[in-house]
Amino acid sequence: MSKSRKKHHYVYVVELDRAVWNERRFRDANPGYDHEKPCLYVGLTGLDPEKRFENHLAGYKSNRYVHRYGRRLYPRLYEEYNPLSYEDGREMEVELARMLREKGYAVWQK
Repeated sequence: MSKSRKKHHYVYVVELDRAVWNERRFRDANPGYDHEKPCLYVGLTGLDPEKRFENHLAGYKSNRYVHRYGRRLYPRLYEEYNPLSYEDGREMEVELARMLREKGYAVWQK
């Protein structure tokens, strides 16, 4: 098995504080948002999702929305997909964000 096919990457979902909705770019990316649902960030990491979330909050290689508005990990939305190869993870990150948007969540995914 080549190194790139090893399954040591993880998609993860972070719940964001609703104040992120005040960010125009975030709002513009989520025209179909159901305001009864939380705002989310979907990412991919080679780290444990808990460690990656800590890094976001500390400002280390963080997404600005997670750094400013991150509240907690949302494992029930991602655990079933992990672990993944890097290639599969890149695809799943985009697909998971799409699926969540279709369900009415507001999602940021780089």
